[in-house]
Amino acid sequence: MALAGQTPVAPFTVAKDLTIRDLRSAFAAGWRDFLAYPAFGLFFAGFYAVGGALVYGAMLKFNMSGWFMTIAAGFPLLAPFAVVGLYEVSRLRGEGEPVTWKPVFRALGGKGEEQQVLMIGIILFVAFSFWMILAHGIFAIFLGESGIGSESTGLFLSYEAIAMLLVGSFVGALVALALFAITVTSLPMLVDHDIDFITAMIVSMGVVRSNRLVMILWAIFMATLMFVAMVPMMLGLFVVLPVLGHASWHLFRRAVRPTLA
Repeated sequence: MALAGQTPVAPFTVAKDLTIRDLRSAFAAGWRDFLAYPAFGLFFAGFYAVGGALVYGAMLKFNMSGWFMTIAAGFPLLAPFAVVGLYEVSRLRGEGEPVTWKPVFRALGGKGEEQQVLMIGIILFVAFSFWMILAHGIFAIFLGESGIGSESTGLFLSYEAIAMLLVGSFVGALVALALFAITVTSLPMLVDHDIDFITAMIVSMGVVRSNRLVMILWAIFMATLMFVAMVPMMLGLFVVLPVLGHASWHLFRRAVRPTLA
């Protein structure tokens, strides 16, 4: 049976009493983990930031800089997969075990041997591609006559452009929220438990459904920090990304427990 303040979801129970205080505690714990083992955070953040820089460089090379905002808006969708190794760092530190590179790299595939983490990574990549298709379509609907990829500043001050931004922001928010719901605790779960990715996503959605307001605030907080971190040539990601990754682990441990027999 589920304990007070918990809701049964699959073979796990999820808390239904998360508060802003829990978010602050998770963030503070994430900050402490980063300070304790900064090399791991800088390593994974470096791969993520370099990947973003390479994508931006490719856009400049192929004269696609007009799509920078579209890609920048969707790029954070890949962040949860980029910090999987940091969940293991937090797990090892929390259990008082040595934090070394070998178990951290091993955790990239998940607890089991069937690469369940990779399956969610594929889902995130497909979702990112889907977002790009949607963004292209929205641009074409509102500003198709102006030419996709146009870099004219005046173009984006028109009524059509404002409508495009409103619709695009709404659609993008829906996509981001859906992905947030299925990944916010699923990836940490796969590092902590030998389960399949479908179960992990179901439990993750259960956490969001049982704590809608708090989890939406958490999503907004993370998205805001990621956006700010990306502005100074992505340099802020070297701190923000690992801290949020560690914090996500601590929030998962507060929100999800195996169902008691």
